[in-house]
Amino acid sequence: MPRYPSTTQTLFIIGGAEDRVGRASLLRRFVRITGGRQARLVVIPTASSFQDEVVSSYTEVFNRFGVKEVGVVNPQSRRDAHDEAAVALIDQATGIFMSGGSQLRLSQYFPGTPLGDALHRAHARGTVVAGTSAGASIMSEFMISMGDEGITPVQRASQISAGLGLLKGVIVDQHFAQRSRYGRLMSVVASSPSLLGIGIDEDTAIEVVDGARFTVHGRGGVTVIDCRDVTTDAPDARRGAPLLVSGAVIHTLPAGATFDLATATLVEFVEQHPDVGATLASSTH
Repeated sequence: MPRYPSTTQTLFIIGGAEDRVGRASLLRRFVRITGGRQARLVVIPTASSFQDEVVSSYTEVFNRFGVKEVGVVNPQSRRDAHDEAAVALIDQATGIFMSGGSQLRLSQYFPGTPLGDALHRAHARGTVVAGTSAGASIMSEFMISMGDEGITPVQRASQISAGLGLLKGVIVDQHFAQRSRYGRLMSVVASSPSLLGIGIDEDTAIEVVDGARFTVHGRGGVTVIDCRDVTTDAPDARRGAPLLVSGAVIHTLPAGATFDLATATLVEFVEQHPDVGATLASSTH
């Protein structure tokens, strides 16, 4: 029987554009928690328009960190998502990595199919499931599949689609600061106040343990939007109108922060010096 690194249920969710050529600290962390040199990894490039390049790039990085077993699962239709060999690869993996691209491709082929079921089994038994960009958005039960960018929340500015549901009670957005996605995430969460909004910057990740708490890694920040006690005109605002959202609680969390999802509170913060700090310091000498 395959041996897995942990029975802890871990998600490693990256906001996109993670470093692959330098220190690659996020991908290095992913390899470490999946078993290091003994890891058996599966890359899912399905979201990308450049799937061969994605497979080559991530395989090179994982090989550089000593991983020898890197498989590929890449359905091109819902029929492909029934492929027994692809399901077997996921069933034997210690780590699964979903690339960026279009999350709508992922939502077409994974939720409600044998491959999607295999991802849930993998997560339940302790395999680390990771995703970047589109691969980050698909983690939650509902995901933003498209929407306008900007700071101001606007009525009906986003489209919601079904995700994998590996992380309950939240909705994840990515490239958060870099693409000015604060408004669209706020509008979604204000309209669905039972959900926490989690916006993850580029080259930044949250490591979620047992669906209960997460720790931030990387160069940027993570924004959590809590609208459980807001006053909003979301039920009545006309399409395209700026939304009233009053009383939202916003958390901005850099690397070293640990956050409890059930209570929506900061658990711990350990001051760190992420890669960007080291880069700036070295440039001054």
